[in-house]
Amino acid sequence: MAVFHTLNIGDIIHLNVGGTRFSTSRQTLTWIPDSFFTALLSNRITSRRDETGALFIDRDPKIFSIILNYLRTRDIDLKNVDIRTLKHEAEYYGITPLIKRLLLCEDLTHSSCGNVLFYGYLPPPSIPLQEPALVSSTSDVGTHSKATSSSISRPEASASSAQPGSSNQTSNITSGVQNPKSTPINHTRNSSLDHRLSQRSVHSRNPSLDFRHARNNSADLNKFFKNDVGLVFGSHQGASGWVDPLRVQIIKAHHNWIVIAYAHFITCYRLKDSSGWQHAFTSPHVEAIIERIAINAKMGSSADGKMVAISYGSQIRLWSVQLVALSPTGKIGVWHAMSQHWQIQDVVSISSFDTAGSFLLLGCNNGSIYYIDMQKFPLRMKDNDLLVTELYRDPNVDPITAISVYLTPKTSLCGNWIEIAYGTKSGIVRIIVQHPETVGHGPQLFQTFTVHQSSVTKVRLSEKYLVSVCSEYNHGRSWALTRFRGMISTQPGFTPEASFKIVSLDSVDSSINNDAGNDFGPFGEQDDEQVFVQKVVPETDQLFVRLASNGKRVCVIQSVDGSSISSFCVHECDGSSRSGSRPRRFIFTGHANGAIQMWDLTTGLDPSFEAHQAKNFPGGPTPDELWKLLDQCDLSNSHCSTPCISPCPSVVSSGPKIKSSNVQFLNQLQNSEQSSSLSQ
Repeated sequence: MAVFHTLNIGDIIHLNVGGTRFSTSRQTLTWIPDSFFTALLSNRITSRRDETGALFIDRDPKIFSIILNYLRTRDIDLKNVDIRTLKHEAEYYGITPLIKRLLLCEDLTHSSCGNVLFYGYLPPPSIPLQEPALVSSTSDVGTHSKATSSSISRPEASASSAQPGSSNQTSNITSGVQNPKSTPINHTRNSSLDHRLSQRSVHSRNPSLDFRHARNNSADLNKFFKNDVGLVFGSHQGASGWVDPLRVQIIKAHHNWIVIAYAHFITCYRLKDSSGWQHAFTSPHVEAIIERIAINAKMGSSADGKMVAISYGSQIRLWSVQLVALSPTGKIGVWHAMSQHWQIQDVVSISSFDTAGSFLLLGCNNGSIYYIDMQKFPLRMKDNDLLVTELYRDPNVDPITAISVYLTPKTSLCGNWIEIAYGTKSGIVRIIVQHPETVGHGPQLFQTFTVHQSSVTKVRLSEKYLVSVCSEYNHGRSWALTRFRGMISTQPGFTPEASFKIVSLDSVDSSINNDAGNDFGPFGEQDDEQVFVQKVVPETDQLFVRLASNGKRVCVIQSVDGSSISSFCVHECDGSSRSGSRPRRFIFTGHANGAIQMWDLTTGLDPSFEAHQAKNFPGGPTPDELWKLLDQCDLSNSHCSTPCISPCPSVVSSGPKIKSSNVQFLNQLQNSEQSSSLSQ
């Protein structure tokens, strides 16, 4: 005869978690109110049972066993547990006391003030209001049309050194800055030459934003700002064409100046010895979305010494600057601040470039390398001739997709030994050299490497290494080299150093995917340690800094406020005028909320810093020790930045409890104070 028992508080509950069976009591599962288990056992959420009648939960059984042990004993051994994973599962099950403790343990190693490499923070700027379209009386801004064609999709302006052009390779229009004549920054820039070419299949740019359309919600803006910028910025094309006006698009730097490009305006900051980074300039609202920027600043100059350029669509806007613009369609344009006009020359389609000394070298699709002597060219221009000279032609006539130039130190006995490393579309890396005694004969082929199966996208020749990267998941190869009297030595020659990948996934959303603001390098001077900066996924708060020589990780940059990193830049700022001050290398990270965070890369590259981190000196309590200290405490929310022991003393009306043995002592102290006041 079968006997049926009714369920009660002591019933045994059978669970099947991820294929592993557990048995426990109802009281164990339900002593925490409003949890996953109270809802499951009260039929407030749907449940499934396996063939034995056990409740099935499709979660990790290993983590569940730890959580179940906490429900049984209210204790956990954190030595072999990943706190982040355990917290994630505790949040799923709604185990509130466990979540609070794990959050506190997690905060032991992560602070909103960053780690030892965190150097500074620049808050989001105020968005300049959009001026009416009829107003065009800006005194320090001139807009100039530049030649484009169907293959131009993202023109770039960049200036990473005082020389014209930039050392960063691009496949689009690039703009580099040349030191101008003494030109006042408030001089009006009116275009005197308007070049308009037929633009076939040029992808459309988002039109300007106006007051008539409300913007979509932005997670970062809603989190950090209460003002509705949608009242100011909207989209003619609806949600698909809207770009967050405070999302940092590009960061560029030169000397002690940085310029930050947002969707429709730019800001400039200057580093001063005593006061740190100071805001110096904010541009007016720009109708189209800014796609490229460049900055050049004189050493130790004031605000009048800076030069800034931006490009968007087929336009370039200049602030007191002379500019060299390169187009992949085969055009070189030069804007003269003094003569107020563009000078353009047609050349072969340009696919890469680099600078060395006063030379601007161009790698072209016909397999040739051309150069322009920027020191001579403004003075010797005649009949629209920019003095573009062919330097070398690839033996296989492969398109030059990457190029890097290294100049040996010039001595009194001879001039510079010029070394040029370049990569081709077929994956070949070559090195050509030119000795001062053989200038008339042109560069000679020195070495060839055929290790890449895809097009070479990066190549960098430095004092100690040759580094190349191809388009297959950014596969990198490096070779160590030795030098004799500054020149590459043939004994032992190039020694293979490392093979690694710098995986970086692109976003399908064009408003998030910004190649100009997320160039992974390599960064650094040719006689110094160079690094790659790896951003694995488009929306992330982490960057991996790796040595360009071997791919080894240097450090991990993590946003202090958890905001997504939208762009970054590595730059070495000049040392201050104080005695003993040395230049320091920084990583500037731009974020989706408009802020700029700065990181000290000089410290990260210091060998002593790596040794110090490896020792991992114990300081405060470990997570396991903290857990034991919190064993007799209940955590609750508080008015402080950190949790307080429950009940919180600041919100308890009855006051703190004291031992009865101390009551008499406190009464005596109070009576003595009253008697002393009466005697006075």
